[in-house]
Amino acid sequence: MKALNQLTGRFTESVIRMMTRICNQYHGINLAQGFPDWDVPEPIKEAAIKAIRDGVNQYAVTWGAPGLRQAIAAKARAYNRIVCDPDTQVTVTCGATEAMIATLKALINPGDEVVIFAPFYENYGPDSLLSGATPRYVTLRPPEWTFDPAELKAAFGPRTKAVVINTPHNPSGKVFTRAELELVAELCQEHRCYCVSDEIYEHILYDGARHLSPASLPGMEGLGITINSVSKTYSATGWRVGWVITPPEVTGAVRKIHDFLTVGAPAPLQEAAAMALGLGEGYYRDLAATYQRARDQLLGVLDRAGLKPYRPAGAYYIMTEVGDLLERLGCADDLELAVRLIELTGVASVPGSSFHADPALGRRQLRFCFCKRPETLDRAAEGLARLA
Repeated sequence: MKALNQLTGRFTESVIRMMTRICNQYHGINLAQGFPDWDVPEPIKEAAIKAIRDGVNQYAVTWGAPGLRQAIAAKARAYNRIVCDPDTQVTVTCGATEAMIATLKALINPGDEVVIFAPFYENYGPDSLLSGATPRYVTLRPPEWTFDPAELKAAFGPRTKAVVINTPHNPSGKVFTRAELELVAELCQEHRCYCVSDEIYEHILYDGARHLSPASLPGMEGLGITINSVSKTYSATGWRVGWVITPPEVTGAVRKIHDFLTVGAPAPLQEAAAMALGLGEGYYRDLAATYQRARDQLLGVLDRAGLKPYRPAGAYYIMTEVGDLLERLGCADDLELAVRLIELTGVASVPGSSFHADPALGRRQLRFCFCKRPETLDRAAEGLARLA
């Protein structure tokens, strides 16, 4: 047989979703994959059910139902300080995952480069490769997950087409500061490249952290691209409704890629998503408060289990140092440790190496998620107590 696409040999399957499958085999507690173990809020579910009953069951407009695009533009203006035209700048996609690959495929030409902060959500590296780009990685270093400005500047060059930002950040929980984002914006303007910002955790913030969209900064009007979805904010990870806000001159290319990738996102769920985006400020305050309680609970659990967690400022993940546990259990690397942890404690995590192009940088780390009910985290505490 003739050879398969060579690019597929340069990355693995999703380690996050692999850990979910292993967890399921052991009937374990899934603190690996980032989905809540509670349901979508009732009013949002009712809006989806109503749309189905009202006959919204055929294709929507390929790039998104008008009502949803208008709701996205209104919320972007109010919360993100991004002024955009719903007809010429907003494209609805099958989740933020498709938004990212459609955007990069629309931007990249052979020989282009993409700057990515590492650790990174595991899709970003493969997305860059599948788009034909060469990724250039800039390291975020704990405990605050800061980067070296000189390293960032050195990553930019004449072939840089885009930089990918995720704030609040998965897996570290970092919330990029204004000064950091202003430096990124300065480099984008200097090199005339795009800033592609994944902001799906924008409302999940702690300890007074504030979210800032790079596209809202001065000079970024034609260079800022903003990706989001209903998955995290509205606890609807299975709905696969996301979107991307682009400069008008980029929108047509993104829509072409989107059209031939997926045609469109689910029509009735788009109607419900439009309703969700209109929820009041109280919903977002309660959401952040719920997650802060879960964060603090899991921080205590991990600390008592002898792990060394880093305190996140946003999103719903905790990175931990596990070098001592690696050695104590005699595991060769973080993947073996993550599987061993499920066997011993029933608790699933994600190996830190899966968030790096150079696996060695994450070999002594694990990521745990806390988008879970208090009783689920109590059960995880009982399992992890076996490590003490």
